Amino acid sequence: MSSSPSPAASPSQQAERSRPHVPKGLFIRCDGCTEIIYGKALRENLEVCPRCDFHMRLSARDRVRMLADGGTIQEMPGGIRSNDPLRFRDRMDYYERLRRASEKTGLDDAILVVRARIEHTPVILAVMEYGFIGGSMGVVVGEQITRAIETALDERRPLIIVSCSGGARMQEGALSLMQMAKISAALAALDDEGLPFLSVLTHPTTGGVTASYAMLGDLNIAEPRALIGFAGPRVIQQTIRGDLPEGFQRSEFLLRHGMLDRVVHRRELRGVIGALLRFLHDPEEQPRQTAKPKTEPIREPILVRAAP
Repeated sequence: MSSSPSPAASPSQQAERSRPHVPKGLFIRCDGCTEIIYGKALRENLEVCPRCDFHMRLSARDRVRMLADGGTIQEMPGGIRSNDPLRFRDRMDYYERLRRASEKTGLDDAILVVRARIEHTPVILAVMEYGFIGGSMGVVVGEQITRAIETALDERRPLIIVSCSGGARMQEGALSLMQMAKISAALAALDDEGLPFLSVLTHPTTGGVTASYAMLGDLNIAEPRALIGFAGPRVIQQTIRGDLPEGFQRSEFLLRHGMLDRVVHRRELRGVIGALLRFLHDPEEQPRQTAKPKTEPIREPILVRAAP
């Protein structure tokens, strides 16, 4: 029994077969200097370009492993997902976008919260995942961060939030903007109890995240050359119809203008956070006597009268 001959390969197929196979991740283009970097060398250098020192993005899990003491990481259960309140659709259904992002990152949403120790100090560590729809903040991210704050209050642990985000999630509209106030109110309770909150800003931290909790730390720390701001520089330049200062909205610019407390290289970040925690937090410390009094609940209904 004879088999039919295989059809001749097209020129494009022949070219594809003759092209040498390069394993994924073997070489990576730097976002800072555009040079091609050997992937292993980049990973060994904590994803910092060995040529221009540009700090490339880390996944949330890699960031946790970089900061936390080995063997101390306990992932806090999430188990909540967005229910697509606006039935939003752009190029695809929002549900499908969420499904793909979850499959890509292994997370329920754009945040990973863990209990851990950093240089022996117990902390609650929340790290944003840019790979999940640009690290955008929706209802689930707001709820997860709020729960992290409440856990820090209950267990009297310092809180660390590592931000890497494009801002509030447009697919959830005003509900995503409400998370700014929700998280800020929870952080006020943490402040009342005298528990430290360290905010770590990485590239990029923009939009509603910058306009709320990312800039509310007892200390605001950033990695070098991170883009930090509300609107992007191109939008601002088009709005004011003028030139922007050199380095505008980068970490070093914000440090010079009093918006940040310190810019720390990634190789030094864990040690710096550990030292700050030892300075700011005494695990035996009782709640501050000077804490702000809690607001009494309103006991009489507030009547809103219609305008005549």
